[in-house]
Amino acid sequence: MKILMISAEAVPFAKTGGLADAVSAFAIALTKAGHDVKIVIPRYYKIDRAKLTKLEGPMAVKASNTETWTAVYTTQMPDCPKLSVYFIDHEQCFGRDAIYGSKAEPDFHDNTYRFSVLCHGAFQLCRKLNWYPDIMHAHDWSAGLVPVILKHLCRQEKVFKNTASVFTIHNMGYQGRYSKNNYPDLGLPWDLYYGANFEYYGSINMMQAALSSADMITTVSPTYASEIQTADGGFGLDGLLRVRHDRVRGILNGVDTETWNPQTDKMIPANYSVKSMNGKSICKQKLQETMGLTVNPDIPVIGIVTRLVDQKGIGDLFGPAYGCMYRICSQMNVQVALLGSGEKWCEDEILTLQRSLPNFKAVIGYKEDLSHLIEAGSDFFLMPSKYEPCGLNQMYSLLYGTLPIVRRTGGLADTVINYNEKTGTGTGFMFDTLNPGAIFDTVGWATYAYYNKKEHIATMQKTAMQLSFGWDISAKNYVDVYKSALFYGCGK
Repeated sequence: MKILMISAEAVPFAKTGGLADAVSAFAIALTKAGHDVKIVIPRYYKIDRAKLTKLEGPMAVKASNTETWTAVYTTQMPDCPKLSVYFIDHEQCFGRDAIYGSKAEPDFHDNTYRFSVLCHGAFQLCRKLNWYPDIMHAHDWSAGLVPVILKHLCRQEKVFKNTASVFTIHNMGYQGRYSKNNYPDLGLPWDLYYGANFEYYGSINMMQAALSSADMITTVSPTYASEIQTADGGFGLDGLLRVRHDRVRGILNGVDTETWNPQTDKMIPANYSVKSMNGKSICKQKLQETMGLTVNPDIPVIGIVTRLVDQKGIGDLFGPAYGCMYRICSQMNVQVALLGSGEKWCEDEILTLQRSLPNFKAVIGYKEDLSHLIEAGSDFFLMPSKYEPCGLNQMYSLLYGTLPIVRRTGGLADTVINYNEKTGTGTGFMFDTLNPGAIFDTVGWATYAYYNKKEHIATMQKTAMQLSFGWDISAKNYVDVYKSALFYGCGK
């Protein structure tokens, strides 16, 4: 099949979270399976033009009530030369460091215009290349105009007559809601404000329109596909998803096992495997040294790599006079190593905790090498998410023999098997209700097993490290979704 991926981000070019990892790894897996895949993203300021190849001639893109001119650059995906990545270059829209917003302006006021240029530009790119895909696969709300444009405008053209759309929800918490006054930015006729279901309580909802127009809808884990069809998990769109339930599929994301593999990882001080775990002890010592923790192989280290946002359960962990992290570190013989950034109150509270707790150390920000070291050097990995569409870190942790402590939700429920004290089986420790007491008790449960059930911990580590989270299985499932999209959208 010919497949065009449309996304606001893709590694290694632009990244804010797991979306970027998923898009690139998924596209690589499909390419290796023999499909003709291309990715299109914006060219942000930090993406160096000098390392890209410019396509000849400018490209006219529908924007607002007129056309705007963009340039197009391209390059090959590193380590996958058959996969081409295209960059829409428009200084007004994308000539800035951030993707969706900055600390000064968390949600750019012109995002409707910016991502309209991306989505309309995707269709113009196909015309420019004289390459017309079977599937246009749009990722998250920022690419949500693609299914709308295809269904209501472009499928009338002969060249797009046999093209179907797939829309993937990576996180229902971010839907692209904007004032109705921004609608002209979308470059669409006004009759589609209602006709394509943009209207949301008098405003615009980009994801809602995408869900209404897409030939098939996917999300990033089976459990999350069920959760988003409930009032608790649907963020106001659960009714629409229930109406279209026959088009919804939950497919678990894979991970890049070439990058995240303890046997070959170049970012950790020692490699290791199920057959020889000595390297993990070396990684633990290095992590303790790097974070300024007391070097002691007998104390369990709990790792955390996270965005410090409400979704990740930060209130129950770090809320002043409420969160349980102080109790964990002051009442249990553990160490905690944290890497993350996000809401300022949480960053400030973490720094306060660090000053008063010698066994709690944190780095505010993100460092790729440190994230690998935390995964490899920790004994446990804490993810008390309020909701988690898929989650990648728990899968990285499992592959590195670092047992996850997680809430039973979304992709966490699909990937972690709860510890059974009687049999010593499982791959992690789970709880159901998110509150400080539940987190504290589950960390205590894991700590008890570490000190008193060492043979169980060793068995769980080995079980976890032999799990398979490669993209090849997910890619096969997506091919089935693509076939369904062609059937529903084009009658093929």
